[in-house]
Amino acid sequence: MSSSNRHSLIILFSALAFFSGSNVANSEKTQPTGLIFPIRKDTETLQYYTTLNISKPDNSVQLVMALGDQHTWFNCDDFDLPTYKSISCNTEKCKRYRGYDCMDCSLLIPVPPRCINNGCAVTYANPYALQAVNNSLAEDALFVQSTNGVSVGLTYKSPQPFPFSCSDLVRYLASGSKGMIGLVNTTTSLHAQMSSQFNLPHKFALCLPSTSEHFPGHMFIGGGPYIFPPYSKNIAKKLITTKLVSYPVDTDKIYTITDPYDEYFIDIKSISIDKKLVPFNASFLSINKDGFGGTTFSTKTPYTSLQTSIYTAFISAFSEAAAHRKMKRVDGPFDLCFNATSISRSKTGPVVPHIDIGFAGAKNDWRLYGANSMVSVSEQVLCLAFYDGGKYPRTSVIIGGYQLENYLIEFDLVSSEVGISSSLLTRNTTCSQSRAI
Repeated sequence: MSSSNRHSLIILFSALAFFSGSNVANSEKTQPTGLIFPIRKDTETLQYYTTLNISKPDNSVQLVMALGDQHTWFNCDDFDLPTYKSISCNTEKCKRYRGYDCMDCSLLIPVPPRCINNGCAVTYANPYALQAVNNSLAEDALFVQSTNGVSVGLTYKSPQPFPFSCSDLVRYLASGSKGMIGLVNTTTSLHAQMSSQFNLPHKFALCLPSTSEHFPGHMFIGGGPYIFPPYSKNIAKKLITTKLVSYPVDTDKIYTITDPYDEYFIDIKSISIDKKLVPFNASFLSINKDGFGGTTFSTKTPYTSLQTSIYTAFISAFSEAAAHRKMKRVDGPFDLCFNATSISRSKTGPVVPHIDIGFAGAKNDWRLYGANSMVSVSEQVLCLAFYDGGKYPRTSVIIGGYQLENYLIEFDLVSSEVGISSSLLTRNTTCSQSRAI
């Protein structure tokens, strides 16, 4: 999509947010049953981003989403923040928000925006620029939109201010993005704050779009229902669920910027291709005492990464299944690519070998169809959208954003479970929905 079209979409949603925000509901008199935020995909960087309205209803801040990051940060100098307030160190709030020290701005070169001496010091990162920064934590009002699972409703002002930090470290972020929003399970995360402040169940769900040409995907906070017309039933009733796995290492003691904090790890038991098990060393699927192994989700990783021995077995099995389907191999930018003319199409994308992932405790496997396993690199070439993550990665399986597109994935932090829908394409719908009032 051209940058001008993308910019027009951003302006359109901002205008809708401003229109709703001009009549902000009184949160003391009414109570939202759920909250909703747009998700768009930048087709150049393959990043997913949302918008938050901070301090004023018309302050629409575009932020790249990161499931594995802790704090929200953005370039505060680009916005008028009339109710902005710094959080002091040595306070209970600072401790609760994982501030680690008192900020000394004189130690930083260059000094980040709105750095406050004796503020609550936190560390945050731009992983795309491979840089980490310290700055003081601040807070301000957030204006959010409610939903009944079908449409966008009233706009509410958060009962309490929302915590974030300021940085101009925006290199390599999607065009128009002013920072990043961390979605791990910590007290500063958007879902934790909004669930607590509006007395909603601590659940959030992502429905990542495969395109941003028309309507956005969405993030929901507070639980379902989740309705995606023309499919009229609640997707929340049909999720494949598995327990979240606790990370076995105390990251407070071994802190580095690449620590997993409270990332969302799950236990997978098997990978099958066309109902045939892929043979590999299953020990890589468990997290060992040093924190290596296991499976997690990532919106920062565009395509799924597999530890080398798993990957080798995986592409071998896929290649064999593809040969049975008479798919013709060609050279391409991935290890396994095919001539697109040798592959037929269906409502779930290219008709290729099915990939089934078995979750611990789940009754059914999670199936990936061609729309999520194959990426089109040209009109003539389709490639298997997985890559080799190395022999000794920290995490053996990182399920990337492309594999999650047009699936609803719910993180239930009350029951400590993850639920994933079947592909919305099988129900003749997608994550990209108009949810007009």
